[in-house]
Amino acid sequence: MTTEAIFDFPAALAANAADRPDHPAVICGDQRLSWAEYWRRAERLAATLAAHGVRPGDSVASIAASSCDYAVLWGAVLRLRATIAPLAPSSTPEQIAAMVADSGARLVFVDAANRAAFAAVLGGYTLVDLDALDGWLDADAPLPALAPLDPKAGFNIIYSSGTTGTPKGIVQSCAMRSLHITGGRRIGYGPDCVTLCSTPLYSNTTLVSFIPTLAWGGTAVLMPKFDTAGWLQLAERHRVTHAMLVPVQYRRLLADPGFDAADLSSLFMKFCTSAPFAADLKAEVLRRMPGGLIEFFGMTEGGVGFMLVAHEHPDKLHTVGQPQPGHEVRIIDEDGNDVPPGTPGEIVGRSPATMNGYKNRPDLTAKAYWIDPQGKEWLRTGDIGRLDEDGFLTLMDRAKDMIISGGFNIYPSDLEAVLLTLPGVVEAAVVGVASEAWGETPVAFVVAPGGDADALRAAANAQLGKTQRLAAVVLVDELPRSHIGKVLKRELRDGFKGTVA
Repeated sequence: MTTEAIFDFPAALAANAADRPDHPAVICGDQRLSWAEYWRRAERLAATLAAHGVRPGDSVASIAASSCDYAVLWGAVLRLRATIAPLAPSSTPEQIAAMVADSGARLVFVDAANRAAFAAVLGGYTLVDLDALDGWLDADAPLPALAPLDPKAGFNIIYSSGTTGTPKGIVQSCAMRSLHITGGRRIGYGPDCVTLCSTPLYSNTTLVSFIPTLAWGGTAVLMPKFDTAGWLQLAERHRVTHAMLVPVQYRRLLADPGFDAADLSSLFMKFCTSAPFAADLKAEVLRRMPGGLIEFFGMTEGGVGFMLVAHEHPDKLHTVGQPQPGHEVRIIDEDGNDVPPGTPGEIVGRSPATMNGYKNRPDLTAKAYWIDPQGKEWLRTGDIGRLDEDGFLTLMDRAKDMIISGGFNIYPSDLEAVLLTLPGVVEAAVVGVASEAWGETPVAFVVAPGGDADALRAAANAQLGKTQRLAAVVLVDELPRSHIGKVLKRELRDGFKGTVA
């Protein structure tokens, strides 16, 4: 891909400020920045960063809740052709220290809560208060000329989520983000879009909506903490046209007593990614929420990405769609052989929208790829799925979550689907636990208020094959989830205290 083909994000932000200075760029709570205000502040912050030694290719880290100045920080860092490393405040102090060191950042932007939480482990870095930025900005610092755009340069570093150990730093290039931006234009992002971002600005889930919104001169409405009543109020007040929500947010919105009375008629397109999206929930979203619905499936690392345009394919809601344009996919067995349609296997893919690699980890980067007999590199997803005759992908499970019991492969998603048909069951997650008799055996964690665990187990097992039957059902008030709604199956597995045969 040539430099000319790459979308120049900071140049576009400058053009938006010149072309539509009074149009709102970012809104968060009672604060609102017009495009002129947004870019003027981003340039002043960029000049101050440069005065502190930030150069093209350097990294700047951030640990904060969403805010207007967090959005400004993105523009400022990228204006210098530097790389931003947004870190999750839910990380442990040890993880934060390791991620900042790995990123190579010397400046770390924090809000008050995260300064209090992490200052003790970040003593060797310059901490800048993001919620008191005016006192740090240098009004006299000169703004460097915009450096040439390097398509391979890091746009941002996203640290992969994990419940243990230090997350890996996924370096997404300017070329990779360019594809997200130009692809966004084809699905409705533009100068009139108003996007409600209700997941954090350190999450790639958010960024695939936030970045195209700013790139095309729209308005980003930031929500620091999601709640259903607040989301509905913001959607009405700002006449929101676009929204990225994870499945648990859709479920909670639809269950809100005020949902049906809310005026959501401005919605043009809704998106979902990052966690399994049940077919019945997709159907309910299509039935009860205005506008189209698109589900994305893929990795932060890139490779192959799938897209389900749900409103155009109501008969494919059990799938995550087809490969996006320019993306190639193969479904392979353990020996690297292609499997026929309808047969489960590991999903591998390749596309221009692929990470540069894991920061400082060439060993892990190499392991992320499968090399076919012709020498082509395919990014391994670690997911198990099957393609139907139309090329739509049905997800089975993460390869690491597949249960091997007595030599048979058991896909937790099959068991969860049965559990969700039972009366009273709201959510279900199945994990494999150690079994002396079978090696592993399935155990279900179920949210079913007032339910009976033994009765649910019996009802599910009556519908399951002999090798699939549940060893136990554990009733829980809620399933543990990451900040973007993924069920943390490791926590369920590690916390299981029962006994199984």
